Amino acid sequence: MAKEDYNLLSNLRALPPAAWILFFGMFLNKFGAFVVPFLALYLTRLGYSLAAAGLAIGAYGAGNLIASFLGGYLADTIGRRKTIVLSMFCGAGSLLLLSQAHTLPLIICLSGLAGLAGEFYRPACSALLTDLVPPHQRVTAFAAYRMAFNAGWAFGPATAGFLATKGYFWLFAGDAATSVLFGLVALFALPKDTIHMKRNNSWSEAFKVVRRDRNFHQIILASFFVAFVFMQMASSFGVHVTQMGFSAATYGALISLNGALVVLCELPLTTVTRRLPTRRALAAGYLLIGSGFALIAFAQSVPALATCVVIFTMGEMVAMPVAAAYVANLAPEHLRGRYQGMFGLNWALALILAPGLGLKLLEFNSLALWLGCGAFGLIAAIVISKQIRVRKDRLRADCGVPSVARGPSGSGSL
Repeated sequence: MAKEDYNLLSNLRALPPAAWILFFGMFLNKFGAFVVPFLALYLTRLGYSLAAAGLAIGAYGAGNLIASFLGGYLADTIGRRKTIVLSMFCGAGSLLLLSQAHTLPLIICLSGLAGLAGEFYRPACSALLTDLVPPHQRVTAFAAYRMAFNAGWAFGPATAGFLATKGYFWLFAGDAATSVLFGLVALFALPKDTIHMKRNNSWSEAFKVVRRDRNFHQIILASFFVAFVFMQMASSFGVHVTQMGFSAATYGALISLNGALVVLCELPLTTVTRRLPTRRALAAGYLLIGSGFALIAFAQSVPALATCVVIFTMGEMVAMPVAAAYVANLAPEHLRGRYQGMFGLNWALALILAPGLGLKLLEFNSLALWLGCGAFGLIAAIVISKQIRVRKDRLRADCGVPSVARGPSGSGSL
């Protein structure tokens, strides 16, 4: 293998043009994700209760869960580009239908459909990025992908707030329009799939492969604990901040700090993290995430809360691109979409389970919630640190470095 260059600009220049097109499409789509952040406000404007709004948001999360399976399957059968285009056009249609729904059962059903149709592109995007980029560049590539994602989320809500003043229909129309634009970008600018799609590429075959892949089991388990912790940022953390007597604007500023750090610092940080052994980088990131959330229990001021955010954001920036690249390197070529889909299930399940459970525990005992988050981060770090024997003919998932025979000390194993 050629000598690796850890210079950030060199790494970015080495990415193929199709990867940059994918990043642009992701930014465009997430910039226009207007509906979900304002769905609760929209429904209360229609006269529904917060409980009813919660049902609609939960239905969106359930649709997202199904999308992980569907998107992975379609990415490996009909192709990455076709899956992205289909998801964007179907997602746009479902949002326009949702804008015209006025009864709660129909709103809940269409929210679930929007979560399914508008989100099954994700495994295909990750699989396509894996196809386009060689293993040793994937940490940088997935960090750039996440930067585009987070930049879209950072700038989109302000535009959504402006559109909402003109009428909530424009939120749905704007969201649908940006989905269609991403679909057109994918259709005309992304390359045709070069990975051969197997005809007999069923879920049963995929599960047989996954059942034997103990390294994948390990990252799935560890990342579920971390996903459960991280989902508290958008639920229990906000309630905790306001219960301390701070305003909702303070909570918003703390969340914005997280997004700004990711956008500004994650890519430069990959020049360090991509050199580290994968398991050590993941364990360190998970420990930082758990520690940042655990320290919330003792933070009594805005600077202290901001310090907690910086700590768990540092863990996010260390772990998340490495985890995405690790899963990409583990996946067999014809199952890359399925692997990414199953990996995404952690976050879909956490979206459904973590906010409700976290809020209940916060109501019972806030100290138990935040220290429990710390314990989950520690458990995730311990899980991912455990060495697992692999066959000598398998490639090491450490950023594409070939495996070597395991010696008495365990060196060279994953």
